[in-house]
Amino acid sequence: MVPSGILLVDKPGGLTSHDVVARTRRAFGTRKVGHAGTLDPMATGLLVIGVEGATRLLTYVVGADKTYLATIRLGTTTTTDDAEGDTLTVAESAAWSTVTDDAIAAGVAALTGEISQVPSAVSAIKVDGRRAYDRVRAGEEVVLAAREVSVSRFDVLASRRGEDHIDLDVIVDCSSGTYIRSLARDLGAALGVGGHLTALRRTRVGPFDAADAVGVDELEGAPTLTPAQAASRILPVLAVSADEARDLRHGKRLAGQADRLSGALVAAIDQDDVLVGIVERRGADIKSAMNMPEAVR
Repeated sequence: MVPSGILLVDKPGGLTSHDVVARTRRAFGTRKVGHAGTLDPMATGLLVIGVEGATRLLTYVVGADKTYLATIRLGTTTTTDDAEGDTLTVAESAAWSTVTDDAIAAGVAALTGEISQVPSAVSAIKVDGRRAYDRVRAGEEVVLAAREVSVSRFDVLASRRGEDHIDLDVIVDCSSGTYIRSLARDLGAALGVGGHLTALRRTRVGPFDAADAVGVDELEGAPTLTPAQAASRILPVLAVSADEARDLRHGKRLAGQADRLSGALVAAIDQDDVLVGIVERRGADIKSAMNMPEAVR
């Protein structure tokens, strides 16, 4: 029997997130594998993978905030806002006179906090049922609507000036749905020289860190977090008795127990350290929002 769990994988460059899922399916001998949040082929870093029944937990991971390390090249724009696209514009030498360290710091500050961001046209966002990047590759012009995102940290770690460019190594803490390519594009636009992303690495997804991840060549027999271990990192925990666990699994409410909950969604874990499911408040009662298969441990 294939164990259910959450697997942390450090994706290398050149592979798609789907490639990593396919390799995980082969390594674990099951089709029931999914991931919480796509990484572009160019990007490296943390993919949170669900195996078997633990795939039900992925919906609670997708919206977690994230941390990225990235390199932004100022001076050039591309069709994809990253290094994989074709060059669109190259800044003229006269444009660089105003690109001082203070101007860069001001541009970064303006992109920190609650901001309105237009996603890159080559994102995975669906437009009329098709991925935006598929429409772009088919030659269509795609303009996506702006969305509100939160960038809680956008710090420049290092700066390297060349003859016709400036490379900025940055670290970004942001809400789910934030596009780092768009930050590179918008910073370059604000400075008047254009910009794009040349490197991207995701180091954190919510409570999960890339330092704890395995490589794609280490998937055979790779350790996983049990559903209970993973859920307790994501959500507050409610300890339930055997009787309460049985009732929740059978769709019954825990009448008058809502005051026991310490969050809107809480992981119900039984006395055997097995995840029963995710529960929520319903009036004065506790009700299951999602139940795990009983065999999952």
